[in-house]
Amino acid sequence: MASIIARVKNYLRTPQGQRNMEKAKTMARDPRNQQRIRGLLSRFRGGSTHHR
Repeated sequence: MASIIARVKNYLRTPQGQRNMEKAKTMARDPRNQQRIRGLLSRFRGGSTHHR
């Protein structure tokens, strides 16, 4: 059975995988998405104290 990493690599070599990779790169360049990711990461790291 192929490992998960090998399966992902194989998928990324397909045309659909290439399209999804380009879409992800485009979304990653969007400043709004970058801010959302930073917010999520700070929550996971314990940087946010908005919990009650």
